Amino acid sequence: MLKRSIFSALAALVLASLACGAPADLPGVVTAVPPTTAASLPGGPLAIDVGFAYAGPFYEVYFTDPFNRAAQMQEGGPDIPLVAAMDKARLSLDMAVYSLSLKSIRDALTRAQRRGVQVRVVMESDNMDRDIPNSLVADGIQIIGDRREGLMHDKFVIIDRAEVWTGSMNLTTSGTYDDNNNLIRVRSTKIAENYTTEFEEMYVRDLFGPDALAATPNPVVTVDGISVETLFSPDDKPARRIAELLRAATSSIYFMAYSFTANELGAILIDKARNGVTVAGVMEEEQIKSNQGSTEFDPFTQARMDVYADGNIGLMHHKVFIIDEQIVILGSYNFSMSAEKRNDENLLIFFDPNLAAQYLAEFQRVYAEAKR
Repeated sequence: MLKRSIFSALAALVLASLACGAPADLPGVVTAVPPTTAASLPGGPLAIDVGFAYAGPFYEVYFTDPFNRAAQMQEGGPDIPLVAAMDKARLSLDMAVYSLSLKSIRDALTRAQRRGVQVRVVMESDNMDRDIPNSLVADGIQIIGDRREGLMHDKFVIIDRAEVWTGSMNLTTSGTYDDNNNLIRVRSTKIAENYTTEFEEMYVRDLFGPDALAATPNPVVTVDGISVETLFSPDDKPARRIAELLRAATSSIYFMAYSFTANELGAILIDKARNGVTVAGVMEEEQIKSNQGSTEFDPFTQARMDVYADGNIGLMHHKVFIIDEQIVILGSYNFSMSAEKRNDENLLIFFDPNLAAQYLAEFQRVYAEAKR
């Protein structure tokens, strides 16, 4: 898409600064890398052919890179490390996915079943009658659909009840290579227990959406000194916790939102911006247009906030808040009434400046391509 010449220069500056690990100063917007620089963080960058990846003390985080021409080859993205982890499963693979079209994931599930791993899959019913799900069923893998009006919108994989992969990334070709998405791997048996409990409500007890139970066994977990909260929707009513954290922000809130129609959350951001907190965001252009009149984009624009439509020809599919460069809210949960009350969703809240630095760097990349 065409950009104004001044914006192109700014975008080039941002991307160049990210490449060398330095923050980019965009007028009135954001210096997106906190004082803790990449060189001093535990772990460090991970090699990935298409995308961006970073290893923390008990997590790995991956970001897609739809602006990379190599993404057109549809290989070498975040699905590759996920497949490698699935190939190491010895006991169980539980997967709850809104949509599934990646052959790499299908093949990993089939391989796991053939070596004796218990494989269980939950999906959104509307997406089950497609090639990849049909081929899994033909291979003897049972897929349970939600069979209801609300969406089974989760995107998570539990491996050996010891680690969880989740985020905004649908396990589809477009989700992995055309869209802006994040995928995080969390090694924690307690967090995995949370997700297993939620999974079995759907797979074993056939409880979806408003019928689901508020039964998360370990809602707050501390791993390597980092606090992580797990919430599921609708049962845990995540909007209340998100609102609480946004209201407590003292310096900055950055967000990337595929869908943002939650009036209460939007009002908090406007109030924070008016009271001196730096607020900046990028929203999916397609959703802005299709939800015209109900999206929060118009109130943000009227308040003259640094919030813009994305510039990706695919989808800007993140659902992320970064608060005070310390807290990251991420997952499948769009900032909408449907996500809060009808859909099956999950989100994690990390209190970790190092992870926040990685999501801030992703914010800069997405912001650099946004439409002014």
